[in-house]
Amino acid sequence: MSVLAADRAAEILRGASAVRVLVVGDLMLDRYVSGRVDRVSPEAPVPVVRVEREWVALGGAGNVAANVTALGAACCVVGCAGDDADGAELLAELAARDADASGVVRTPDRPTTVKTRVGAGPQQIVRFDREVDEEVDEAVASAIVAEVRRLMAGCHAVVVQDYDKGVLTSSVVEAVLALAKSSGTPVVADPKRRRFFDYRGATVLKPNRRELQEALGEPVRASDAGWMEAARARLDCDHLLVTLGEQGMSLVSGDGRWVQLSIEPEEVYDVSGAGDTVSAVVALALAAEASVAEAAALATHAAAVEVRRPGVRTVTATEVMAHIRAGPNHPIHEEVE
Repeated sequence: MSVLAADRAAEILRGASAVRVLVVGDLMLDRYVSGRVDRVSPEAPVPVVRVEREWVALGGAGNVAANVTALGAACCVVGCAGDDADGAELLAELAARDADASGVVRTPDRPTTVKTRVGAGPQQIVRFDREVDEEVDEAVASAIVAEVRRLMAGCHAVVVQDYDKGVLTSSVVEAVLALAKSSGTPVVADPKRRRFFDYRGATVLKPNRRELQEALGEPVRASDAGWMEAARARLDCDHLLVTLGEQGMSLVSGDGRWVQLSIEPEEVYDVSGAGDTVSAVVALALAAEASVAEAAALATHAAAVEVRRPGVRTVTATEVMAHIRAGPNHPIHEEVE
């Protein structure tokens, strides 16, 4: 058993100030409407929300970028935003978080993806989605690849964050992986079902349990080192990192090392955005020359901070270090074959 010591975690996070992460994927704008409910509508059996607060946040790949900059690293973003007011707001949110959005392709015929959540106190009542999730056309895909090619040279790690919204076509994914390989840049890929097997060759493939189960068509045996290695080999990635919700993560590497990261039981308020946080932290840590096991352990702490708060939120280095120092540290169970 080993742990990520606080001084080593601090060293990795300090190194973030010297790295740049490229985030490629599905950009979204999350809107929140919150208020209180004290009556039912006379028009239909639904609650009437008296609105008290409204705010927006970056979702999807945008949330990954926001987490990267919140942790002190530089970030550039490639994706799509509609040529609409929501798209302008999304770009403004990226700029407000010091993310370079020059690689975002505007699409006049394709609206910005917006998810609107309506809540009463801590309870979400309904969510409205405005989106087009068909694959982008060849011209847009080519423009995305051109932006990745332009920005790749100055980056130390790449996150490919897929939400099945059509931006990451097979040609885009293939180009990103090829460009990263040619430049020796590590890639952290968070796949979704539509293109799950297109991410062969990624440095770290990071599905959650449900996504991996659906892709492989069998139950995930994350505590079985042999099963994990067989899954990694089948997916042809250097490292397979499976997120397991409150049970932590399971990591297997091509050198035969298997690591389980467990989380101390604590209150989970909202898991929205936790996967984005993990992608950001793993990529940032790899860029700062951490091992994959160290990166995953650091991401475990960051995710534990994120899920204790409502909505999609970023975490800071100060918050992560406070969680580590509060102890006990999350144990890492290792088995080397």
